[in-house]
Parts: sequence; C-alpha cells; structure tokens
Amino acid sequence: MLSIRLIRPLLLLAVVSLFLITPASPSRSQGPANVEKRVEALLAKMTLAEKLGQLQQLDGESNGNFRPEHVELLRKGLLGSTLNVRGAQRTNQLQRVAIEESRLKIPNLFGFDVIHGYRTIFPIPLAEASSWDPALAERSTSIAAQEAYATGLRWTFAPMVDIARDPRWGRITEGAGEDPFLGVAFARARVLGFQGHDYSAPGKILACAKHWVAYGAAEGGRDYNTTDMSEQTLREIYFPPFKAAVDAGVGTFMSAFNDLNGVPTSANPFTLTTVLRGEWKFDGFVVSDYTAVKELINHGLAANDKEAAEAGINAGVDMEMVSRLFNQYGAELLKEKKVSQATIDEAVRRILRIKFRLGLFEHPYVQEAAENSFLLTSANRAAAREIAGRSMVLLKNENQTLPLSKNSGSIAVIGPLADDGRAPLGWWAGDGKPENTVTPLAGIRSKVSPQTKVGYAKGCATQGDSTEGFAEAVALARESDIALVFVGEEAEVVGEAASKSSLDLSGRQLDLVKAVHATGKPTIVVLVNGRPLTFGWVVEKAPAILEAWMGGTESGNAIADVLFGDVNPGGKLPVTFPRVVGQVPIYYNHMNTGRPPDAKNRYTSKYVDVAWTPQFPFGYGLSYTKFKLSGLQISKTKIKANESLAVSVEVENVGQRTGDEVVQLYIRDVAASMTRPVKELKGFRRVTLQPGEKQRIEFVLTPEQLGFYNRQMKFVVEPGEFRVMVGPDSENVTETKFEVEGG
Repeated sequence: MLSIRLIRPLLLLAVVSLFLITPASPSRSQGPANVEKRVEALLAKMTLAEKLGQLQQLDGESNGNFRPEHVELLRKGLLGSTLNVRGAQRTNQLQRVAIEESRLKIPNLFGFDVIHGYRTIFPIPLAEASSWDPALAERSTSIAAQEAYATGLRWTFAPMVDIARDPRWGRITEGAGEDPFLGVAFARARVLGFQGHDYSAPGKILACAKHWVAYGAAEGGRDYNTTDMSEQTLREIYFPPFKAAVDAGVGTFMSAFNDLNGVPTSANPFTLTTVLRGEWKFDGFVVSDYTAVKELINHGLAANDKEAAEAGINAGVDMEMVSRLFNQYGAELLKEKKVSQATIDEAVRRILRIKFRLGLFEHPYVQEAAENSFLLTSANRAAAREIAGRSMVLLKNENQTLPLSKNSGSIAVIGPLADDGRAPLGWWAGDGKPENTVTPLAGIRSKVSPQTKVGYAKGCATQGDSTEGFAEAVALARESDIALVFVGEEAEVVGEAASKSSLDLSGRQLDLVKAVHATGKPTIVVLVNGRPLTFGWVVEKAPAILEAWMGGTESGNAIADVLFGDVNPGGKLPVTFPRVVGQVPIYYNHMNTGRPPDAKNRYTSKYVDVAWTPQFPFGYGLSYTKFKLSGLQISKTKIKANESLAVSVEVENVGQRTGDEVVQLYIRDVAASMTRPVKELKGFRRVTLQPGEKQRIEFVLTPEQLGFYNRQMKFVVEPGEFRVMVGPDSENVTETKFEVEGG
C-alpha cells in the first residue's frame, strides 16, 4: 500500500501533467497551412465508408458509458463522435480503440452538454446575464471547461446564443435574454471561456454556438415550433450573437430544430452556407441537433430518410447527431449524383480540421488519476458562490426591509424551494449532483448568528392542489419575527421541451405566500426560477422580492449573502417581465407603431384590461444603496456617417453602502428609411462605488452601432437625428441628441 506521503506527490504530478505537460498547440507549432496539409493527406487515404463515418455522432448511455457498438464502429473507422460518453477511464478506453485498433487512427471527439457547469454548477445562463458582467461568464465557462476536460470531454454543445423574447419558451433559461447587444457580449465571453484563444490548450474544450438560427422565436413559445420572420429581423436581432461567436473563434455550430420561413434550419442553404460560410467565412463544422436531419420528414421537406439526408448534407450540415441517414444513404446518393463527392469531402474536411486544431491526434487521452482533483474544488465553489451573488436581482425593497440582520431573533424559512437541492441546478445541469447543492435553508442557517432561531416548513409543492402543509407554515410564520418564502419553478419545468401557457406561480404557491403574508409578519419573497414569471399580487403586497434565479451549486450560500447584506445585489434583468402572459411577446426594443400607447386615447396600441407596460422593464434592478446619474455629455452634436461619437455620464453613490450600478446606454434613430426601435442598447458598464464616490463613465458610439439593414439588405448609417439615452434601466433614462449629417 502506498503511503499518504507518496500518494500526494503522485497526485500533484498527475494534476501538473494534465495542464502543463502538453503538446505545442497545432495552431502555434504547425500553423494553419500545416493543419490543412495534414487534413488533405488523411482525406486522400480514406474510403467512402470512413468518410461517412466521420459525419456520424452517436449517443452514449445516460450514465456516461459507451455502447458496445461504439467499439466496433470505431475499430472500423465508422464513427466520428459520441455525445454523453464521459469519465476519464471510459473515454480513454474507447479512444484507445480508435487510436490503436482502427486503420487510420482518427480519434473520437467526445461531446457533452456542459451548459453552465460540469460538476460545479453555476447560475443558469439567463441568471448569469443578469450580472451584466461578461467577465463572470468567461470565468464560469473556463472553470466548466477545466472540469469537463479532466473527464475526457473535448467538446461542449454551448453556448446557446438564441435571442428569446418569449418567456413561455422553456429554453429562455439557456441564453442571455432578449437583447442582441447584451447577447453579443455574453456569446463572446462564453466562447472565450470554453475555448480560450487556443482550444488545443489543456483545460480548454471546443465550443458550439447554437441553435442556428431563430430557434428562440418559436411561435407561441412552443418548443420546436415554426419561426417566420423578415431577413432584416434575422440580421439585426437573431444573427449578431452568432456572428460574435464566429469572431471569437468558435469551432462548431449546431443547426436548430425549427422551420425558418418555410425551410427547416437543418436543411437551410441560406443560413448554413450563404451566411455562415459565405459571408462570415466560418471554417469549422456544423452538427445537427438531436435527430434534426431525420425530422426533416416531419417538417414535410423530405418524403423519406434518403431525401432528408440529401437535404441536410447539401445545405451544409456536416455531422449528424444520433440519426444515421448520412451514413446509411451517403453512398447511394453519391452514386445517383444527388450528393457530390466534393460535398462529402468538404464535410469530412471541416471535421478533421477541427480535430487537428483541437490537438486530438497528438494527445487523445487524459490523465485518469487527476480527474477527481479538478471537480467541485473549494476554489470552484467559491467562484460559483460569487457569480451567483452577482447574478441576483433585487426587484423590490420597501422601507429597506433588506438586508436582514444576522441577529434577527427568529426567521421562518418557508416554501417548496427552500430546501430543494435539485431546483437551483436548473436544466442541463451537466454532472451536477443535488446532494452537493447548498440549499437556501442550509445557507441561511450557516449565515445567521447562533442566537437566531431558524425554522422551516415546506408549505406545499410547486405542483398540485394540496394545502396540507399550509397550517404548519402559517404557524411557523406567526411565531417568527420575519418570513422568507421561496417559490418559483422546479428544474423539470424549465429548459428543453418545457414550454408553458401560464407564467403564474404554479400549484398553490401564490396561496401559500398569501397565507404567510396574512399573519402580518414581514414576508420576503425569494424567486427560484428559470424564466420570467407573473406574480402581480406579490409585487403589490410583499415588502421585498429577490430574483435569485436557479443559482447553481452554491445558490443557498449566495442567497444568504445577499439577504443578510454581505453582498449588495447589483444585477439587472436581461429580459422583460410581463404583468400577464397575454402581453407576451413583450420586449423593450419594439417599434413605435403609428399609434403608440396613450392612456387618454382609446384608438392607440394598448390593452383594455391591463397596462401595456411591463411589470419590470429590461435592465431593471435595485440595490441596497442609491445612485445618481448626471452630467450627460456628448463629444459632438453633429457627425458624419463614418465617424464615432463619445458619450459620457457621471454616476455617484449617494447612499450609505458600497454597491454596484449598471450604467446603460441606449439610442434611437428618430426617422429612417426603415422604422427603427424606440430604444436600442448600445453600451453598458457595471461599476462598484463606495458611498459618496463618483465616476464618469464613457462610451463610444461607432458607425457599427448607429447603422441598420436597409430595404436592400445593405448595412447603412443614414443621416438624421439620433437620441442618446442613459440610465439605470431601459425606462428611467436621461437623454440628449445629435445629428448624422448627409453627404
């Protein structure tokens, strides 16, 4: 038996080996030209069957095991990638078959949905976007990449960069919200976090921008549903985060499930080839979403499997996820000249190029002994706690109800999500484990002083009609000084295939809040959810509301940090919160219409039964301190179309606590050849200020930010008046104006 003194140095050596003893990266040591030479040399040796094999990705077992057929297929060179197969020992075992037993020794590419963490789970991406701090997203995805790499994974199906304006759509949880400018910033940050500037480096993994494209605009918010929109809307709203991912060096794209203007996105030559490869010069590869190629039959684009394969590969899908139509019908389609040899070769070329860039040929294996030392470390937990705290949004704080004192006497912790370890992990929670989650109850108990009594009552479930637990919850609230009620959504009702027709608190949760509030005790509501919800009664009656989102492994500690004032909340909403579901879709950057809302005029664009305004606007969020914005300045009042403009404003902390403010810059092109939104976000900055501290924040508006796509789909900056608006959210703004001169 090895002694502890010997084991520790060996473990340290294994850790060092994982991250330091590495090959020179292909991009650095070989250069792009050498990579291309190696690709062409290998391609020339491949049989048609081996080429079609590279286009195939197959699913592993849910527990991370590979399937027996994977071994045989890799041995014959007939498989290019697996998804869900993970764990250093398993991936090494399967990889050895590809490297040591196949004819051409082409390594397998192991993929997995590492969306917002691998074992250490960070806040859901929508929550992380609430931080308005892309550096946090880069940090969390970098940690996720390190953990995933240690388990043998080299590819994640993230980031999801779909713009989402409809909270009924469950996958709004996976993105950065409704705005393209904010979406661009987080797309770039997440790609860089996963990949760095060289994804062959140890601890980095290949990223995948998904779902290309307009998947987030599914009609009715119903997942997988049809999308129909103008090319201008595509280019101005839905394309930009994907273009940012390309500019950040993303290695792969995923084609989506949805039909787009009559052509499904997994067989759409315009998006997959004309735009992605032609205009943007993307030279990585495109993988279909799960069985999306076969689903072309259901769409009605293909009559059978063979036609589906033809449509998918000819449009620009390179790798087929799970369904096997390219593999089954590729040779026949080639023989019939319905697919060319050049098309097949180009798809294989793109996949091999990424495998070489990834360094898979040089170092196909990972250090098995080091795997566990990288998972759920104390440093990773600390990062998850910090990021969760910075992602929370204070929605209401009447009479400075928050923060609470750690010596609060007695606290009632109530609600179905107060001691739930699964819900904070959200959907697509990697290999996160509920038993590792710090629940809100645990976080609160560890935060308060020993003299503070903390009681707990579940009250009810998130679903169903039972009120059996109400009496216990009400009794606990009555005997306590303050009540904290945790309500929202369980993990299973957010994410993929989790669309909703109602955004109200489900089950009897609202009745539970009402019952606790009726005791007369101060009732603070904490939301644990993956999408905007509607809770008007709570907004009206509760003295304080904290949007905690699904905050990950350290969610409970982070919530306690905010509730008790160790962290001053500074998050802002990345998506509009409606009053009722009937307002959806509702978003800040809408067009003005010919009859903008006017409460005094019946014949204007509004509702007769509810206000047209949101419950909480885009960019909204409070703090435990107060800020003042003043002194808005612009560098010029007139500029030419090719010139830039500096905008600055002074922000001051006029409160008593150190805190963060997110200064937001919006513009409006007042009159143009195409109607323009009432506001467009074009800059933001999160700053930390001490009490009494002032700081002047400067932004630069460039032609890229002032332009739009005209009727000929050309990007132009047109002459005319522009309004500049600066504020702490999209509604509370101060404005000035400037002019772009013609000629």
